[in-house]
Amino acid sequence: MKKMTLLLVAGVLSVVLLAGCSSVSSSSSKSDEVKIEFFQYKSEAIPTFAKLIAKFEEENPTIKVEQVSPPEAEVVLKTRVMKSDIPDIIGIGANNNFKELSKAGVYKDMTNDENLDKVQPAYLQMLNDVTGLDGIYAVPYVANAVGVIYNKAIFKELGLEIPTTWYEFIAVAEKVKESGQTPFYFTFKDAWTTLPVFNVLAANTQGDDFYDELNKGNVLVGTRYKEATEKFVQLLDYGHKNQQGLAYNDGNTAFANGESAMYLQGIWAIPEIKKANPEIDLGVFPYPITNKPGESKVVSGIDLLLSIGASSKHPEESQKFIDFLLKEENLTMYIQEQNAFPALKGISQEEPSLEGLKESFEQGALVDFPDHYIPVGVPADKYLQILVQNKDVAAFLDSMQKDWEKVEDRK
Repeated sequence: MKKMTLLLVAGVLSVVLLAGCSSVSSSSSKSDEVKIEFFQYKSEAIPTFAKLIAKFEEENPTIKVEQVSPPEAEVVLKTRVMKSDIPDIIGIGANNNFKELSKAGVYKDMTNDENLDKVQPAYLQMLNDVTGLDGIYAVPYVANAVGVIYNKAIFKELGLEIPTTWYEFIAVAEKVKESGQTPFYFTFKDAWTTLPVFNVLAANTQGDDFYDELNKGNVLVGTRYKEATEKFVQLLDYGHKNQQGLAYNDGNTAFANGESAMYLQGIWAIPEIKKANPEIDLGVFPYPITNKPGESKVVSGIDLLLSIGASSKHPEESQKFIDFLLKEENLTMYIQEQNAFPALKGISQEEPSLEGLKESFEQGALVDFPDHYIPVGVPADKYLQILVQNKDVAAFLDSMQKDWEKVEDRK
């Protein structure tokens, strides 16, 4: 049977070889084509990457890039890793999932990648802080930030000033509520939307030594998250009814239509808001968490990393695509369309609506997302959903503390 198969293959090959130069030329060009998979977790960026991929393929006709961005992308990725089905290029955030997969050897070591010389040192430090590893296993691409997105028309109508302290922040919310309008729009049907506001509150109140203590095995969330949790509950009083019945897309549309004065979301929501209402006049200001003006830091983390699967069969082509994405004109296109901040030096975000955050970025008044350090076994978003319902601060802190301690005990 094997001999017959070999004879058949040989016959086919001889026919192909005799078919003439033009046939050989066309078949060889097809055989030279390499297909690489670009797996990325930002569904809202699919159209932007589609344009960049088309441009890349035009410049590199022998390389085809397949973009994959499924729902629950990080869960899908971990499942694929377990099946040894790892994509060529992986784009996710610098969070606990990235830490786990880095330690598991999923990513190629990119410590000596020349592109790292272009990256802001702060973001490289964030990578080391998140993973706890000496090596670098991805190139930071863009960073995001969480701020208070506000409707400038409503602020002008009510004569409101940008608050610089927590006291002023609550006073602004009170004035909006007294006017009969909704101060904040919440979308807690999607559990993850509890995290942007909580991240800012926790990052600015947990104490500078929080992570140092954590590295020593001391879990302090039961006490250090208390102020953040209390302030989170306080903000709920200035939302609308049915806060758990509305999802992220509902909130983007509602805010775009003027249904609230402020929206406690990340800057990634702005493109979606503008799709719903291109005429909206909005801005962003830093959360004023304390009662000392200028003391609060903006929560900003690496929103998108570019890494190569250690098992990729096409590392050179994958590297070529990453190099392409990191070119100034291509990165500029991404940050303009996705309202992100570049992780590379010498490139700036010029979007007018983000003007209110520029000073924080220029001064380095930034702090990473606390949930990037929360273990996978601690479902903070689910506990926050429960907190929205019962407003039981003590129960939330107890659940977080006990779950986190269990994770630490298993190390």
